[in-house]
Amino acid sequence: MTQKFSRRSFLASSLAVLPIAACAEAPSNSLRPVDRPAPPKPKSASDLVSDAGITGVTAFALADARTGRRIAGSNDTALLPPASVAKIITGLYALDVLGPNFRFGTEVVYKGTISNGVLNGDLVLRGNGDPLLDTDGLNALVKQVKAAGINKVVGRFIVDASAIGPISMIDAGQPAHVGYNPAVSGINLNYNRVHFEWKKEGADFAVAMEARSENLRPNVRSSRMRIVDRAGPVYAYEDAGSYDSWTVARGALNNFGSRWLPTRKPKAHVAEVFTSLANSNGLALPKAQFGSSSGGTRIAFDQGAELPAVVRGMLKFSTNLTAEVLGLTASKALGGNAGSLKASAKRMNQWVKSKYGVNVSLVDHSGLGDKSRVTAKALVDILTKAHQTQPDFEALLKPIPMRDEKGNKIAGHPAKVMAKTGTLNFVSALAGYVRGADGRAKAFAIVSGDVPRRKSIPKENREKPRGAKTWNTRSKRLQQKLLQKWALL
Repeated sequence: MTQKFSRRSFLASSLAVLPIAACAEAPSNSLRPVDRPAPPKPKSASDLVSDAGITGVTAFALADARTGRRIAGSNDTALLPPASVAKIITGLYALDVLGPNFRFGTEVVYKGTISNGVLNGDLVLRGNGDPLLDTDGLNALVKQVKAAGINKVVGRFIVDASAIGPISMIDAGQPAHVGYNPAVSGINLNYNRVHFEWKKEGADFAVAMEARSENLRPNVRSSRMRIVDRAGPVYAYEDAGSYDSWTVARGALNNFGSRWLPTRKPKAHVAEVFTSLANSNGLALPKAQFGSSSGGTRIAFDQGAELPAVVRGMLKFSTNLTAEVLGLTASKALGGNAGSLKASAKRMNQWVKSKYGVNVSLVDHSGLGDKSRVTAKALVDILTKAHQTQPDFEALLKPIPMRDEKGNKIAGHPAKVMAKTGTLNFVSALAGYVRGADGRAKAFAIVSGDVPRRKSIPKENREKPRGAKTWNTRSKRLQQKLLQKWALL
């Protein structure tokens, strides 16, 4: 006989065989979860700023880069120095005005006739401001002139640097000897710096001033150094007319060392180095003359890199000369004044207003001048609109790795940051794009500045003032914490 079981009867019979104790007695241990302390509530951005121990004002802004929707902000309309974050604006300015296919170039032309290796006429070295020209590139120009069949010039050797400037320094408020504050000219060489090297020899020192590049190191007299006995300052500069005159305090020198010093007379510096290289290659030149000289037949050319590569290098290495040359060249292309940094920066400010609809007040193109002012909100508005209209720009920024409290890189952190740093004494800024695990880009700007404290530093102490390193370290630590928080939003 076949028996049929319903689902209800099966469940009833299954329950019937359970031991009575299993139903009648409570378990010896409670089944309630054990109470555990709640995880700490993540700190707000405001708490992170308060905990950072940074004097002055800290401002930040965060927005969705695709839509412009504001996500976070604090003090984001406070006017603060942007430091080198200003180079973001300069890069966008140059790419928009000059175009991505623009290239700088330095050429040599001749006017006259060439016969039996002799140029009866003028040889002209002409630049348009290439900030990346170095001694190796200048030597390549000399070799091209030689290859064209010229061994001697009977006429004039003219250096034409009239495309830009001349501007003797970027910011008069900086110490005279810092290499990041050079002159700006239509012809620039080795970032308009000279390599000073010393070596102890007996009771005295041997010194050298060189136009050093990767492969060459010709000595120069356009910049001269003397060792003097004095307590301070370490370096002192004097305009000696035809050359830069430097002195260094003897007691500040160890047995061997070197540093880069700025050149204030780039035309004379380039003319001397070109003539020295020409002599080494068997090309006899008359003493250089300076001025504008149009026309001529090109016989040598050094072509600079494409503009996006120049901008990428500027943003990565924060080269002030490159920024100023880019800004001045773009202003000149718009019909602006390329002879004054302040006038050119004013033209760039107008372009920002027209292009992005925001106000900035920059006094140069590098951010070195501490009278420049921007807001975190304006920076984010610019970055947001640039993301929509110039999407390739993000890739030109510098990757910023995420770090822990000790400064070690955090492996596998979801934050991917492309940004530009900015540092002055008691000013620290970071702006760019942050992406989390979802890959969505957010534009951000973080600017901290203690302007009164910065203004109180004597000019001679501005290279390494007391307390600036600690302040800057705290600022960078705060930037990391904010970015790591924003990446997880």
